[in-house]
Amino acid sequence: MNRTIKRAWLAAALAAAAPAAQAFAEEGLAVDVVHYWVSKSESAALDVYRKAWTAAGNRWVDMPAENKVAVQRVVSDRVANGYAPAVMQWNANEGSRELPEMGIVQDIDDVAQADHWQDVIPATVLDRISYKGKVYFAPSNIHAENWLWTSTTALAEAGVKTPQTWEELFDAAEKIKATGRLPIALGASRWEVSLIFNDIVYQKFGPEGYARLMSGDADLVQDPRMIEALDVLLRLSNYVEPIEQRKDKTWADATTAVGQGKAGMQFMGDWAKGELAARGYRVDKDFDCSLVPGTSIAYFMVIDAFAFPLTNRDGTAEAQEAFARMVLDRDNQVAFSRIKGSLPVRTDVDPSGLDRCGKLGLEMIKAKKGEVSAQSQAMPTQMSEGWIAVVGDFFNNRDTSPQEVQKRLHDLLTQR
Repeated sequence: MNRTIKRAWLAAALAAAAPAAQAFAEEGLAVDVVHYWVSKSESAALDVYRKAWTAAGNRWVDMPAENKVAVQRVVSDRVANGYAPAVMQWNANEGSRELPEMGIVQDIDDVAQADHWQDVIPATVLDRISYKGKVYFAPSNIHAENWLWTSTTALAEAGVKTPQTWEELFDAAEKIKATGRLPIALGASRWEVSLIFNDIVYQKFGPEGYARLMSGDADLVQDPRMIEALDVLLRLSNYVEPIEQRKDKTWADATTAVGQGKAGMQFMGDWAKGELAARGYRVDKDFDCSLVPGTSIAYFMVIDAFAFPLTNRDGTAEAQEAFARMVLDRDNQVAFSRIKGSLPVRTDVDPSGLDRCGKLGLEMIKAKKGEVSAQSQAMPTQMSEGWIAVVGDFFNNRDTSPQEVQKRLHDLLTQR
């Protein structure tokens, strides 16, 4: 969260009650929900919570935004005007702790204690949603970023199997390209490139080195392996559409290309599986899933959650607690993740409803096998955004040397 947003939050937290707030309070258990779940699968998944909330006689005012940055902008504007939303979608990551630190979100610790969240939520998740011993976020699901999605049709026609190593992956890309299909599908957003790069970094540096880099170890950026990682990323750029051709495409468009068999592979979190399913494609028939080569011992966790800004509306705190309880309901958790492509945050769910990809992820989480915080979760917000920008521009524009990018990343991490 940048300084401008911080100032807006802080100013609003100290602001006097706005007269316009009174009208909304009359709705009883009513919430206005700011979110960026707008793709076909994301919207369908969010419907699980919308329907559960309204079925209980409550009111949901939907406030969709284009992306995470847009959510921050909408919320900061609302807060600055003394009319904070009741609920906002947020990632439970390192940067999210800024919210309770500034005293601008409501804790939901009473709900967490009463419902014994500590007994059914992995310790990693519990740590991410807590600040100084209190729970502030209601986690909706767990995603992993380090998945490789492959088209069964494209790979079969190219005569290759799902790659298990990076050399096999490049070999597959060449053979898919020879068939006239796009080897690797990608949208225009720089964060999509950063997901790929983080996989490469893990493969080059191993678990310990990856963790050090994601925590902002500037000295390690100067290691020769960083140049090797950047070289691999640059090599991959030969197998995607030029940025000019994909400037209007999203990650969901890229996912659809894999489902259709127009593209062979996509590096993307398991929300891609939700999008594939929403469009009628089936695992083991139309597409396959595997963890990215070199990361099969790891699970790059992203924790989606809801946060609850302090408001000046009567009854909102009660609604926020009820909303948090609704999010953690066991049935809602399973139904949401089945559509979203993610995993429930609760470990006491019946795994029989999960597909092969979901069962693999649940096994890794239950076994605490290789739980790793994704880059976007481990770094403070501004550092993470800077990392994504540097890596994404390098990949998309190809006008900077790996050595210059290494220097930029080093400078970024030394500014923390």
